Amino acid sequence: MLKRLLGIIPVIFGVLLLTFLLAHLIPGDPVEVMLGESATAADRSALRAELGLDQPLAAQFVRYLGKLARGDFGASIHSHEAISHLLAQRIPATARLALLSLVIAIAVGLPLGIIAALRHRRWPDRLATLSALTLSAMPNFWLGPLLMLVFALWLGWLPVSGMEGASSIALPALTLASGLAAILTRMTRASMLEVLNEDFVRTARAKGLPERVVILRHALKAALLPVVTVVGLQLGSLLAGTVITETVFGWEGLGRLLVESIEKRDYPVLQACVLVIALTYVAVNLLTDLVYARLDPRVRFAA
Repeated sequence: MLKRLLGIIPVIFGVLLLTFLLAHLIPGDPVEVMLGESATAADRSALRAELGLDQPLAAQFVRYLGKLARGDFGASIHSHEAISHLLAQRIPATARLALLSLVIAIAVGLPLGIIAALRHRRWPDRLATLSALTLSAMPNFWLGPLLMLVFALWLGWLPVSGMEGASSIALPALTLASGLAAILTRMTRASMLEVLNEDFVRTARAKGLPERVVILRHALKAALLPVVTVVGLQLGSLLAGTVITETVFGWEGLGRLLVESIEKRDYPVLQACVLVIALTYVAVNLLTDLVYARLDPRVRFAA
């Protein structure tokens, strides 16, 4: 575990370096965004010096690392608000959206995958497989407006966008959960089909155990290993998907803050958002390994 934790350091450093370089390669100048095209050259030079953007990139990066080492994310170059305060406002909204999407995906994907495996090559299997393929082919930027059109505009059941009321999270959560639910359905089906033919499953049935116990306690536990891997890896994609979904639905979360910082060329906020997403992704991978060890004690961690 210590080796795994130490291995996170170069990963995070690589994320910081690439994000810093790519952010400064984005076309556009934050000074022009703040002052407008009518500003004089002297005003632009003075603001650029005030923000430290006149220094070489290497010096700016070293200064940025020094602030991070002290736990200081800095401040927004537009609003001058502390980035830690901005993150504290936006992260809970994204966490609620991602966790609800994960719960929906698991609640839909696991049962569909189990039913498809138990009814292999019958109509439930074909229906579940077709549904999974259909959902996999629907990108969030297309599915989101479609759900808006049906459930908000035509039926009037749910709000179109925003964060007013508990029902506002329903459409973005369904949009975000659709892709993961499709992947979980296919992975659970494939894993269960392999496990159902194993000797320990036939032995459990030969002992006279109820079919429900054989499926849920014996077969499903063994089939969950690859499913846990998929959930861990896809959770990172789930966080990346919030960028599009939150923008479509006007959800005031970390993803929308990231898009806003890109539009404004707000480098410190952009770097902080990417760093938080990267840290979350690394933490989820580590948690996935811990769950692996819980499900299968034979698993050993390696650097």
